Amino acid sequence: MTNHSNTDILYQRRAAVVPKGLGIFSPASAKEAKGASVWDADGRELIDFAGGIGVMNAGHCPEKVVKAIQDQAATLIHTCFNVAIYEPYLSLAEKLVSILPHGPETKVMLTNTGAEAVENAIKIARQATGRSAIIAFEGAFHGRSMMAMTLTSKVGYKLHCGPYAPEVYRIPFPYYQEHIETISESAFGNKHLAYLESYFNQGIAASQVAAIILEPVQGEGGFHVVSPTYLKGLREICDKYGIMLILDEVQSGFGRTGKWAAYEHYNVIPDLSTWAKSMGGGMPIGCVMGKAHVMDAAAPSTIGGTYPGNPVCAAAALATIDYMEEIDINNLGLQVGTKVKSFFERLKVKFPQTISAIHGLGAMLAIELVDADKKPATDLTKKILHFANENGLILISAGVNGNYIRILSPLVITDEQLYRGFDIIERAFDSLV
Repeated sequence: MTNHSNTDILYQRRAAVVPKGLGIFSPASAKEAKGASVWDADGRELIDFAGGIGVMNAGHCPEKVVKAIQDQAATLIHTCFNVAIYEPYLSLAEKLVSILPHGPETKVMLTNTGAEAVENAIKIARQATGRSAIIAFEGAFHGRSMMAMTLTSKVGYKLHCGPYAPEVYRIPFPYYQEHIETISESAFGNKHLAYLESYFNQGIAASQVAAIILEPVQGEGGFHVVSPTYLKGLREICDKYGIMLILDEVQSGFGRTGKWAAYEHYNVIPDLSTWAKSMGGGMPIGCVMGKAHVMDAAAPSTIGGTYPGNPVCAAAALATIDYMEEIDINNLGLQVGTKVKSFFERLKVKFPQTISAIHGLGAMLAIELVDADKKPATDLTKKILHFANENGLILISAGVNGNYIRILSPLVITDEQLYRGFDIIERAFDSLV
């Protein structure tokens, strides 16, 4: 009789009852976790470089967050905020406004997920402008619900799921790579701004555009960082034509880039922004934030739902943000980012034919892998992820072709764990490249 690990047994059970459409990004399992460590179903400790796909910036199970969840669950689990309001929702909204103001007056709508935040941001923008068209970007990922899926660029995430939501238009993402471009960053950004202006004459009229939605740092698209010149100019273009600027910070927020919001690196304030992932410390919660007059443009009952701002999730998010402030999460993001970038740079020197570029901002970093013909090395990337798991590291990929290796470790990770993870990645390259 063949012996199987507990993890193998879990995956066998999964195959029997879970549809194949739910992807497997890492061959790991999890039974418990703390800080930047996960213990799998067989008791193996794994260093976590995935962070639940950018969810665990503050680490797994901080005592303050765990206690807040326990206390709230013992007091009030659910009423629906539309039926009977409660303090945790309001306290969290007030906290979010204090750290991420969108001008003089800001309002917040809590959601369950990032995709749900995107869906509602689009509805708010359309009501605020009386227009219907939305412009998104190549390489974008905004979720898997109907409008979010339409906005998402990667075809593999929405294969045979159409018809898609109408009135969505897509343009190139303005990602400046100094080692490739022959012009300055300023000239590059202005070139893309000129393209947008021309698109209003050839693609969709500006007078019909409700919003332009953009990730300051693309997540699933490969950690591509928006051109500073472009984002500042985009703010001006949106103001010029009365278009809502929506910035999606679901993966890039809450310390990941060294600031609460990636857009803070650009001194640009959006009309609306979307959040989730690390906001809740692992609990399912997100939000739409925006300028008060924009948020108030939504008619009663056109946004909302049964569970958004659930008391337990709201209490967890509030405790998580308080904990982030205590440990100075933004400084941790800068520190971790510096160490990861230094490692990636050293690895790129060692494997120059395989690692074509380093992408990202702060501690939101990835390397792009190519083969001898400079084509996406998707198969090699999968092998490296498998090697990492076999050797005690949870690692995941990104990119439209799945050939980017990204690091989204908890920002509370110790140097010992971080460098041990680096060593596993380097050994994977030594063994497989």
